[in-house]
Amino acid sequence: MKFSAAGGWFSGDWYNRVKQGGENGFQGVEQLGWLGLDFERAKATLDEYGVTSTAIVIQSEVENNMKLTAWGHGMTWADSRQAFIDSFRESVKAAHAMNVPNIIATTGNERFDVSREEQFDICVGTLKEISKIAEDEGIMIVLEPLNVLVNHMGYFLVTTEEAAKMIKAVDSPNCKILFDIYHQQISEGNVIRNIKNNIDLIGHFHIGDNPGRNQPGTGELNYSKIFEAIKETGYNRWLAFECGRTVEVPELVRDMHALIDPFDVK
Repeated sequence: MKFSAAGGWFSGDWYNRVKQGGENGFQGVEQLGWLGLDFERAKATLDEYGVTSTAIVIQSEVENNMKLTAWGHGMTWADSRQAFIDSFRESVKAAHAMNVPNIIATTGNERFDVSREEQFDICVGTLKEISKIAEDEGIMIVLEPLNVLVNHMGYFLVTTEEAAKMIKAVDSPNCKILFDIYHQQISEGNVIRNIKNNIDLIGHFHIGDNPGRNQPGTGELNYSKIFEAIKETGYNRWLAFECGRTVEVPELVRDMHALIDPFDVK
């Protein structure tokens, strides 16, 4: 188990946040956007501070054209497929430039002009196409369910069960679930059981407490028990804090290291 700090905990630009993460003892810093980065400088900064950039999202440098118009439809639309493929290829280049292991994919919102079953199949078709690229490039796609009760009303993929069904349908070793513990607590609860039952399909975790999506210890989730359960499964990939903070950085760093150090593989 390896833990990544939330870039948003720290101040300054992307590079300064990597610096602060490394100086505060984190192996990884997760900052999802990559557009506009100087990849040579980014890689040098990551190397200097011994930090991994643990995940990025699918984005495109191309602006003001039909690609981004189609992208706006989301993965549930067949006419967005080529846009996803092209944008994924761009994101793979960014990931390689910075040695990022994971690229996050999201489905976009549910449609009401066709059935959920058809939308599911369209998503699977797109994921199969980009998974072929991921396999060739040695990159992991992590597909994220999101909650629709608080943060992402209208989003298509919500439950662990449906995400697992989609990953099984894609049937690629390079396409797994991003299990965001905050989102899944809101959507369905039953966090530890759902993690254990689906651990072979999970490629990445996001960490945040509920309510508020701040650091563990500010809400209802017992993260010591959750981390203990994950460790028992033998999971050895990244767990990334994807949350805000309610205290100043020195106190936050002290408390988070006290939480994760018993599980952290240095």
